[in-house]
Amino acid sequence: MSIAQMLPSQDKLPESRLGGSGEAVPPEKQALVEDLQDIMESSVTPSSFPNPSILIAMNLVGGHNAEAQRLLTHMILSTDPEDLTTGQLALNVMALASSCQNPGNRVLVLKKKMENWSSSSPQDPHSVFYGPSLGLLALCQENQEGTLELAVRLSKMLLANVSPFNMDTGAMATLALTCVSNKIPEDPEDEYNQLFGQVLTKMVKHISGRIEDNGLIGGSYSTGLAMQALSVQPGEKWNCRKTMETVLKEIEQNRFDNPMSIAQILPSLYGKTYLDVPYVACSTDQEVRQSLPRNSSPVSTLASNITVTYTINNQLRGVELIFNETETVSVKKGSVLLVVLEEAQRKNPTFKFEYKMTSWGLYVTSINNIYEVENHRTYWQFLSGKIPLDQGVSYYVPYDNEHITANFTQY
Repeated sequence: MSIAQMLPSQDKLPESRLGGSGEAVPPEKQALVEDLQDIMESSVTPSSFPNPSILIAMNLVGGHNAEAQRLLTHMILSTDPEDLTTGQLALNVMALASSCQNPGNRVLVLKKKMENWSSSSPQDPHSVFYGPSLGLLALCQENQEGTLELAVRLSKMLLANVSPFNMDTGAMATLALTCVSNKIPEDPEDEYNQLFGQVLTKMVKHISGRIEDNGLIGGSYSTGLAMQALSVQPGEKWNCRKTMETVLKEIEQNRFDNPMSIAQILPSLYGKTYLDVPYVACSTDQEVRQSLPRNSSPVSTLASNITVTYTINNQLRGVELIFNETETVSVKKGSVLLVVLEEAQRKNPTFKFEYKMTSWGLYVTSINNIYEVENHRTYWQFLSGKIPLDQGVSYYVPYDNEHITANFTQY
């Protein structure tokens, strides 16, 4: 049975929330946290490695730098999913979902990677489960068919593993299996609930056993994920206030100066976890993202859509196929042109296209089997109205009822 078939009318939501437990950052320390966020966001540059964890953190807590969000989203969209590991691809899917972007074929590529992965031995390092746990979480949030079966397989391998516990892996497995558990009916006798409950109990016990006297959990770097994992377990008691106080002291002492470590801890400081990713929506009147309350209706979390008219036009003499065809599509506000092309192709196979990755980003090489030919100096040019789009398919479509044209032309 698939998780989609077992999905109730509304997901069960975690009862324990960092923000709801009264352990929010004190007002006098809020500026400290905001400065930390600015450090993380300033690390996003055109020459930096696209870090989806940073984008997820920005979207969960509300980004300060909209340009950094746009740039990072573009860089992630420009990454070939086939070149990524399971964990990297899962983070990309979650980053795009939290940015109100369609992950496209990345979800199917991720699912295939998950289906083909298996622990080779119970003696495998516990850390090998980190990527697959991320993959399970991303597929769960996308409500993919077969997720339940993947969760069962991962759970059994985790129970069989005898290697020393790894904090980050345990925290991520806890988040992933909590996501799956929240999507199946509550029944103590149900075999799925029993299996997942057994793994969750084991993971949480290990995490709780690593809480240090000062409140940190497995060290500064791992504390963020560990806080997320413990906070989504109903009834789990731990001294969150002490952990929060120590983390804030560590921030004051510049212990969190690495953008990745900031991305791990920041959601917890705002009472958010990776389970909140599906509840992030784009504001209808501004580019920055905002996180909705957990008790919001799932329907209300959908981003507003805009209508885009897309025309492909080839009137170039000497080319066998002459055509001029138009399709109107609906995409989420803030989408890049690539998403428009993908939606047009989904609605009408006439609009099929191919692209490649270049040093300056994604580049469309053919539409309707008409390929650019360098010797003939022909190529596909995109225009908004009559204005050429130098960004190509990475162009952000800002307006409703915008008309995009793809012309096959010569230079």
